[in-house]
Amino acid sequence: MTVRAGSTATGAKPLATSGASASDGGGSPVSGQSAVWSDDFSHGIDWGTKWAGDKTSSYRYGNHNPDDNKLDWLDQSDVTASNGVATFTAQPSSHTLENGKQAWTTGLLTTEGSSEGFQVRTGDYAETRVKLPSDPGAWPALWTWKNGNGEIDSFEYHPDNPNLLELTNHVTSGADYYTGTGTVAPGQWVTIGTHYGADSVDWYVNGRKVYSDSHGVGSSFSAYLILNLSVSAGAYHPAPAGSTPITMQAQYVKVYR
Repeated sequence: MTVRAGSTATGAKPLATSGASASDGGGSPVSGQSAVWSDDFSHGIDWGTKWAGDKTSSYRYGNHNPDDNKLDWLDQSDVTASNGVATFTAQPSSHTLENGKQAWTTGLLTTEGSSEGFQVRTGDYAETRVKLPSDPGAWPALWTWKNGNGEIDSFEYHPDNPNLLELTNHVTSGADYYTGTGTVAPGQWVTIGTHYGADSVDWYVNGRKVYSDSHGVGSSFSAYLILNLSVSAGAYHPAPAGSTPITMQAQYVKVYR
């Protein structure tokens, strides 16, 4: 789902939250669940075991995908971690995309291709805590992907719509624009979680349920996790202004089952 630059979007109507608050990674809002997979980046980036970062099957060419209005060219060195915080950096590169645009190297973490090969599945709750970027061109997201499909967007964010998160179920259907002027803003930390229910996918922002799609993912859903910083090419949201690097930070990714 893409919110056009400068557009006005309506946020989701608040919904009641059940179970534990997940605003600080304290647990799943789904009763009875416990953590089955997590990374708090306290020991750097666990390349190989938990994460891969040099390619993804969601990109047409493995390490880049100009078809999706992205300037991305994946470079594993563009994700680093220090003091329990992962930093994703995007910067101009010497690569040229197939459409003639200059690519930006940028960071991506995916469980696809790692030795664990972890996949979320129906009923799981996945959560991340990120510091939203403020630079034009930034396009961070937590999402899922497998076999050309399996995409659930826990969130997408564009700084030109500074108080808005895009929440989308591409597996069946369902989408919403969540606007939160007190919780979503450039340079602000926010906790975002998604429960992949068979009959409804539910989204949480700072521990509060904000949207249920009433469609779900079905009983046999499974997919890899992706947390990344894409770079907009300018068709729907502004491309980077100049050559100043763009950054995003994350404190953890956790999955409960």
